[in-house]
Amino acid sequence: MASDSSGNSKFGFAIAVSSALAAISASAAVSWYLCKRKSRELESTIRELEASLKSSSDKCAAERRGRIRAQQALRKAIAQPRLEDSEVTSYPMRPIGIVRSCFSTRNGTPRQPLIVPLARACLVFDASRVPPASLEGLEGYSHCWIIYVFHLNTDLEKLWKETSRSKFKAKVRVPRLKGEKVGVFATRSPHRPCPIGLTVAKVETVKGNTVSLSGVDLVDGTPVLDIKPYLSYCDSLPGSRVPSWVMVDSSLAVASVNFSSHFSSKLADCWAVAGKSSMYASPEELQKLIKEVLSWDIRSVSQRNQTNDLPVKEINGKASDISSDPDDLHEDGSDGREKAPLHCTDIVYHLVLERFDVLYRIDSDGNVFVEKVTLPSDIPDNNNENIRNQHEE
Repeated sequence: MASDSSGNSKFGFAIAVSSALAAISASAAVSWYLCKRKSRELESTIRELEASLKSSSDKCAAERRGRIRAQQALRKAIAQPRLEDSEVTSYPMRPIGIVRSCFSTRNGTPRQPLIVPLARACLVFDASRVPPASLEGLEGYSHCWIIYVFHLNTDLEKLWKETSRSKFKAKVRVPRLKGEKVGVFATRSPHRPCPIGLTVAKVETVKGNTVSLSGVDLVDGTPVLDIKPYLSYCDSLPGSRVPSWVMVDSSLAVASVNFSSHFSSKLADCWAVAGKSSMYASPEELQKLIKEVLSWDIRSVSQRNQTNDLPVKEINGKASDISSDPDDLHEDGSDGREKAPLHCTDIVYHLVLERFDVLYRIDSDGNVFVEKVTLPSDIPDNNNENIRNQHEE
């Protein structure tokens, strides 16, 4: 009996072991099957993602080729005339900087660069378009060329019309020829088919996105398209020639510049109010600038030829009668100003530098008499077409 019991126990143990092994084998088979199915699903997902990536890459490549073809077509279209209106399409250009100049208005702005050494300006670049690193090395040059826009040109609206309707004048009046006309391309007049100006200025300092300049002939707010360094070895051409009328400086130079006895005190009073925002260190330095500017006759040809019978109240280089200014009247009713020589005209002209309004007269012999300076409440519109246009030859 004991033998039978022992045999049954061994048999039961064997069956249990077999069952356990079978269960393990079945579990392993199920796990292998699940892993294999997951592997197949993962491989399928990878293939789908690869196909999607390839499709996206192909689309991007096709779009890039399309953009390139469109850009090529655009450049070709820009370079060719429009058949429908017979106009040549302009190239898109945006200013990269703005000039902050001592010349608040066109009147008084020198007709050429460097003839007024004290004329100062700051060229402030658009930091979003011109990183400061773009200006590295410019301080090594003494001068630079500036390409800009004649933004105050009163004929700008004519440039956008058809040639047959623009009434654009091929000739302009030249101050050095006392108003005689010369072809526009023989001058530096702002009235050009494309209102682009070119000037040279002395580089004083370069700091960040600002270039300090001197000797400028640019009005405040002038948009700048580009600057280039001045290269003396190729920009200065020995043996070059110019017409004789260009060299006649005496026609624009004045005989003398004289200040009234109270001008300095008037300037000092104005300086106490507006001097902090000036580009000049002192009222004495500003007075030197005034003398340099007025050393050249800044009046237009029509102003120099006009009759002096009836002076008219005016500003920005036009006629004015300041004797009735109530702020200048004394108790006896006189204006109290120092009298100019008897042969000096009664017409008073205005020169606005920064915010300083300088009043002066000039006689028939070319002697300038500077009477006083004020701070106007506002500066008249630069676009008045009666004001002399800057940069005429």
